[in-house]
Amino acid sequence: MVQSISSRINQLLERLRNDQSEDGAWHYPFETGISTDCYMIILLRTLGIDEENLIQQLTDRILSKQGNNGAWKLFYDEGRGNISATCEAYYALLYSGYYQKDDKRLVAAKKFILAHGGIKKVHMFTKIMLAMTGQYKWPTFFLIPLEFILLPPSFPVNFYQLSVFGRANLLPIMILADQKFSLKTNPSPDLSDLFLRDRVEEKWLGRDGRALHSTIKEGIKSLVGMKDQLKKKARMKAKQYILGHIEADGTFSSYFSSTFLMIFALIALGYKKDHPIILRAIKGLMSMRTEIDGYMHMQYTTASIWNTSLISYAAQEAGVHPDDPMVVRANEYLLKRQHHLYGDWVLHNPEGFPGGWGFSHINTFHPDVDDTTASLRAITRSVATRAEYRQSWERGILWVLSMQSHGGGWAAFEKNTNSPLFKLLPIEKAEFILTDPPSPDLTGRTLEFLGKYTNLSKQHPSMQAGVRNLLKNQESDGSWYGRWGICYIYGTWAAVTGLIAAGEAVQHSSIQKAVAWLKSIQNEDGGWEESCKSDSESMFVPLGTSTLTHTAWAVDALIVASPKPTREIERGIDFLLKNLNRKDWTTNYPKGQGMAGGFYIHYHSYRYLFPLLAFAHYQQKFEKGQS
Repeated sequence: MVQSISSRINQLLERLRNDQSEDGAWHYPFETGISTDCYMIILLRTLGIDEENLIQQLTDRILSKQGNNGAWKLFYDEGRGNISATCEAYYALLYSGYYQKDDKRLVAAKKFILAHGGIKKVHMFTKIMLAMTGQYKWPTFFLIPLEFILLPPSFPVNFYQLSVFGRANLLPIMILADQKFSLKTNPSPDLSDLFLRDRVEEKWLGRDGRALHSTIKEGIKSLVGMKDQLKKKARMKAKQYILGHIEADGTFSSYFSSTFLMIFALIALGYKKDHPIILRAIKGLMSMRTEIDGYMHMQYTTASIWNTSLISYAAQEAGVHPDDPMVVRANEYLLKRQHHLYGDWVLHNPEGFPGGWGFSHINTFHPDVDDTTASLRAITRSVATRAEYRQSWERGILWVLSMQSHGGGWAAFEKNTNSPLFKLLPIEKAEFILTDPPSPDLTGRTLEFLGKYTNLSKQHPSMQAGVRNLLKNQESDGSWYGRWGICYIYGTWAAVTGLIAAGEAVQHSSIQKAVAWLKSIQNEDGGWEESCKSDSESMFVPLGTSTLTHTAWAVDALIVASPKPTREIERGIDFLLKNLNRKDWTTNYPKGQGMAGGFYIHYHSYRYLFPLLAFAHYQQKFEKGQS
């Protein structure tokens, strides 16, 4: 097996060398289904922007993803289809002007939508998009009134208790809902035939949601000022927040969804369609398009920092020298993109100093813990020999340590923004959108970095608190939940490697319980797999077919937790060796999540970098001196 692993490592490294861009980064696509493609068509048509070639290319991709029953899915095994995605595709294809309602593909899509409850059954955020483009009725009052932005930090619930991505997406919606804004054009299609003929009035708020809404309203009443004055002040503050969070490329916080919403919100506030800020935002969105298998796709954002940091680290783990041009170019790219600006994170971390990294190359002021530790791993081996790396290294570590939340865990973007009150709002999966809680995958990966690549003592309070947090949040079956990956295999890999790096013995009962769980879900072919359904159902759900990425995560966890090769490890490595060149639906299956049940990510880099890591760690531990 020694020669086989070495051969596969060389194959993967050659592939990664060839895929590296001239700037040193890896710009693999950040693929997220069809929603962004649909919304781009709707945006261009609504604003009357002539981009016919792009619109046609996007319709081609949308149609290529349609199922035989007329529906679109978020992932391969999502039942018969997803009604929100299908409605968005139906709307976009009609709005493009290249397809009519009598097209057999749209007839099939309409049939699916009506058979599954009609347009009223789509996700709340799809309803908001439909409302702002004149296809759906705004509710009598919105969940969170615009004046919410005026509540002081001392109030039990306030604007800055929302997650940074919650603020970026919710604030434009608050502006639009406040004015019941809609922008409908002459060529806009008529979707009224997607409503079923029922007379039941739709309720946007349940009992708990009404209670929270009442609390917010009472807080607004306590503010000093007349009603009209408060409204004017809220609009001004909302506009200032948006304008202050526009990146250099024109996007709002670097995300497609928030930028899309921002454009409509600014129009609602009186901006003309051809205002420079709006035109620059559209240009920023256009710059995020990418080609995948011959089809044009609008990325939600880019994953350049994430891909580059992980690949640089994996290559070095596999034996590539830090002075190799591939690594040098990658790490210089990363150093140039370390953050120097204060972002919203400072509100909950006033003693912190900028030093993190963001997810995309666009991002300059809202770093995240995972990208920061990933980037620090990538430059670790160069710190001792390259003086220019030392300051970046120290700033990064200090920022990571400063971002530890109460309870010992680490969240993605901010600390201590996990108010349980926001979960009362009747927004599907509000905990994924409005809050940024610490998660086992983030905590585990942070501990793995601190324990393995820094001189931090295992008895350091941050390390001990992180360990306690992980042990407290282990599932009863021995797994851990992974917030940003799919899902329990991802979380368990991160937690096991983190605990051991933080000084916990492999004999620890929690680690052994996790090992037993991983072994229990191994497939007959030696691989591992997991369905995207796991996040929505809050339990491990098998996919039915092994995948390269899940297998690599599971094998890597077992290698760290095993003093010698086990049968499970050998079978897992054998699966990776035999299937490394595999290309089917499993290699395109999402391995990342943004929002359970609504937003999934296919990272094109994962099939290369994580098997590479598993092979490298197997060789390091079990084949030293043999290869």
